[in-house]
Amino acid sequence: MAGRINDDDVKAVRDAVPIDAVVSEYLQLRNAGGGNLKGLCPFHDEKSPSFQVSPSKGLFHCFGCQEGGDTLAFVMKIDHLSFSETVERLAAKAGITLRYEEGGYNPGHQRGERIRLVEAHKVATQFYIDQLDSPEAEIGRKFLAERGFDQAAAAHFGVGYSPAGWDHLTRFLRGKGFSDKELILSGLSQDGRRGPIDRFRGRLMWPIRDVGGDVVGFGARKLRDDDNGPKYLNTPETPIYKKSQVLYGVDLAKKDIAKVSRAVVVEGYTDVMACHLAGVTTAIATCGTAFGGDHIKILRRLLMDNGSARVIFTFDGDAAGQKAALRAFEDDQKFAAETYIAIAPDGMDPCELRLAKGDQAVVDLVQPRTPLFEFALRQIVKRYDLETPAGRAAALDEAAPVVARIKNIGAQHEVAVQLAGMLGILDTQFVVKRVAQLARWARDRGGKGPAQQQAPQRGYDTPAPTAAASGPALNLRSPAHRTERELLKLALQRPELVSPAFDAYGIDEFTAPPYAAVRQCVQDAGGATGAPADYLDAVREAAPNDGVRALVTELAVETIFAKSVDEAYAGDQLVTVRLRAVDRRIRDVQGTLARLGANGDPEQLAAVQNELWVLTQYGQSLRNNGAGAL
Repeated sequence: MAGRINDDDVKAVRDAVPIDAVVSEYLQLRNAGGGNLKGLCPFHDEKSPSFQVSPSKGLFHCFGCQEGGDTLAFVMKIDHLSFSETVERLAAKAGITLRYEEGGYNPGHQRGERIRLVEAHKVATQFYIDQLDSPEAEIGRKFLAERGFDQAAAAHFGVGYSPAGWDHLTRFLRGKGFSDKELILSGLSQDGRRGPIDRFRGRLMWPIRDVGGDVVGFGARKLRDDDNGPKYLNTPETPIYKKSQVLYGVDLAKKDIAKVSRAVVVEGYTDVMACHLAGVTTAIATCGTAFGGDHIKILRRLLMDNGSARVIFTFDGDAAGQKAALRAFEDDQKFAAETYIAIAPDGMDPCELRLAKGDQAVVDLVQPRTPLFEFALRQIVKRYDLETPAGRAAALDEAAPVVARIKNIGAQHEVAVQLAGMLGILDTQFVVKRVAQLARWARDRGGKGPAQQQAPQRGYDTPAPTAAASGPALNLRSPAHRTERELLKLALQRPELVSPAFDAYGIDEFTAPPYAAVRQCVQDAGGATGAPADYLDAVREAAPNDGVRALVTELAVETIFAKSVDEAYAGDQLVTVRLRAVDRRIRDVQGTLARLGANGDPEQLAAVQNELWVLTQYGQSLRNNGAGAL
């Protein structure tokens, strides 16, 4: 069994790969203030960004679902990797050679499953690319040329060719150290009568990459008439390939999608190629499945759901294309972006259009033309005879519920007015009221009782309960909790402003058990005074459980709520927390004094009275002198 990865190497990997660069592979990040970045959380569905990244601290935290941690934690969570697999993956990207303390060099076959499957696909990609230059692949090169793609285009998209023999790739990968089990699991090979054989044979090959850029599968196009398989054959579902969760071309398009807040959804691999080569570099496509909810989540994170974002669907003009457009409209309300449809003249797809009319025709095609809702409504309306009252009524019966699904009330009203015009119903208000009534009925049927009410948006005033430690849920409407939180944030983010005073604070000076647990972590990590470079790592490692560790991360990332974060502000938080602790102790001592009464033990009574006098004087000094009295 492989040895444990050397701690210094783990730290080197963590330091070498900036967290914002890694996270940006999966979602768009924007400035959140205070040196932090924000985006839509990839770990839960949300409408407004609550996911924050702190590049200076190397940490992330979602204030919606409470996921958080460092670069390694992010990659482990999003790609479902073990710790060692994550370190190995990031080390490979950073060019760092890892050392293993108990087993020396870690052999390839002992590495994590996902790492191995991705490596197999990487090797297979180059194998197919090399095969595209072979005499046998002439038919593939001709196919590409006939569609306007030269050698440079093929190279840009990594297009290759799978030899027609039974096991060319299988034998090649075996020679690279991959086991038969890995080849079957990867979907690159399949079981044959005498062992594994190639899954793809005699086909043009498109590598399918995930958002992070790793090849996780292939799309294979039939080239010969004697191939009895389907026109397009994709990788089967594997541990690293889920067709409902990948978008072809997203690795190439994601930066421009985020930059211009626009995505173009096309139907096939050659359409993506045609769009990108024509200058439409935001084009992506699904991989042998309908555009669905998981695809929308990927795009929403890249678009960040800003109001000006646009998604343009291009579908063939035939019945299948129209059906696909209507299916896309069913998910339309999951976008905050505006959605449009573009259908080329004569029903040509982008690849055919580029070949027939050039690059500019493709660029013109995807300029937003028809809103998707309008297309969907027109497809419904045209099935009815609008010359008759019965036809108009039947069309309204089918179309009104579609409009009622539009969540934005203003947009719903506007579309209802347009629907009245499409149907030729002069009484516009009748249609508007009908749509509003259907929308109201839909809301009532899905009525939210007390147990279903949506939680308020979490923010500064209403944080989520945390499992950091037992005790009451944190309530930042409480001045004590709010100040304790600010002081801990300062201790984690700007320890030089609160030390050495902070290190003299007792655990019991923090009234919320979760905050007391974080205070204990700082103490166990050596305190805030003279905090070293790996101070935050040490505090997180000192956490007794994942809940406390998550809260440390959250506090280390959350913005400090002050216009000027300086010694004066830090002093105010230190004094307020200490003064409240003193006042609490005074109340306790007064209670003790009352219980002792006049007939209590004189010596004990004198000690309690003396403590009360000292506490009262100290409290007055804090009020008069501020941080100078600490």
